[in-house]
Amino acid sequence: MPRLTAINPDTATGPAKALLDGVQSHLGMTPNLMRTMAHSPAVLDAYLKFSGTLAGGVLSAQHREQLALTVGEANQCEYCLSAHSALGKRAGLSPVQILENRAGVDSDPATAALLKFARSIVEKRGLVSDQDLQDVRDAGFGDAEIAETVAGVSLNIFTNYFNHLAQTEVDFPTVEPLPAGIAAANVV
Repeated sequence: MPRLTAINPDTATGPAKALLDGVQSHLGMTPNLMRTMAHSPAVLDAYLKFSGTLAGGVLSAQHREQLALTVGEANQCEYCLSAHSALGKRAGLSPVQILENRAGVDSDPATAALLKFARSIVEKRGLVSDQDLQDVRDAGFGDAEIAETVAGVSLNIFTNYFNHLAQTEVDFPTVEPLPAGIAAANVV
């Protein structure tokens, strides 16, 4: 049961209404996460601007979704895992990739290094080692990608924690726990 209720876009007013209308126009739906954030238009606006700005960065839509899946699994956020599994599929990820990415792995060595780095950021609370940084650089990622990875991890931690606190009702197809054969990458 949600601890913070999702605002009905039809009854929203003022800045919350304008923001929710924009979400509906852009996505064709108004996810419960954003409807719940709308209690504070400042929170919803900050989230939309942060995610919107990162969408124009150097990381691809696939990489952003892969990072979200890795972070969501590390933080056990059912809402985000469900949402980003659907969004990842839309971005071209296969069902196998979605499962692997949740575990922080990928068949592509460069993407695997990026996801391992992201999970390391989460698990080490940003206190990554020089070797962690060197490994992601050796995989072909530069400072721009590294900076955006930190930002993407931070954005996803925010939504994971928000959903944990709010107990946001999942309005995407829910995901199952990872199968026993797919283990999370060992990064700590």
